[in-house]
Amino acid sequence: MKTWHIAVGSTRRPKLNAVKDAAASIAPLLGEGAEIDVAGYEVESGVGHTPTSREELMLGARQRAEALQENFQAQGRTAECYVGLEGGLDVAMENGVKRIFLESWAYVSDGSRGHFGCSSSIELPEALAEEVLSRGTELAAAIDQFAGAVGIRDGQGAWGVLSRNLISRQESFRLAVIAAFAPFYNAKMYRPSTAPRG
Repeated sequence: MKTWHIAVGSTRRPKLNAVKDAAASIAPLLGEGAEIDVAGYEVESGVGHTPTSREELMLGARQRAEALQENFQAQGRTAECYVGLEGGLDVAMENGVKRIFLESWAYVSDGSRGHFGCSSSIELPEALAEEVLSRGTELAAAIDQFAGAVGIRDGQGAWGVLSRNLISRQESFRLAVIAAFAPFYNAKMYRPSTAPRG
């Protein structure tokens, strides 16, 4: 029976619980009797407090996983997988209108190769988007202000506020993690294009 040690580049409860929930779902696909051990570690993303593009979101997730792997190597430790999670905004033009979407991204690496996954998107109200993009307010602070609460990112997150709790921050990251793990639990579909199929 193999234990998969999954190191997560965050200690925030919604992110850790998202990885734990995702890991429980995919454990049977990783091998018979696979056991999962998930632990969180604080690392820097190397990007702004609220990423404002898909590229920055992906970079932040990847850099969290890579920083975690470097920390482990420096301590003579290893893990089966290193997970970086990053939430933020993606700005898109649609029919001449700027639309701002909240997204959650994950990057999963086994130490030699890595893959991305993304949750769905939810559009931000104009006033909230302006507060973050034009005034430079961190999304966590802005959503607290708009919702009239404190510490929302450690609970339902902006996702929960915007979707009236139909989708939580944890759920958005869970979906991103499951998607990022796909090349590991569904390796047959993700073989290099030069490899024979069948």
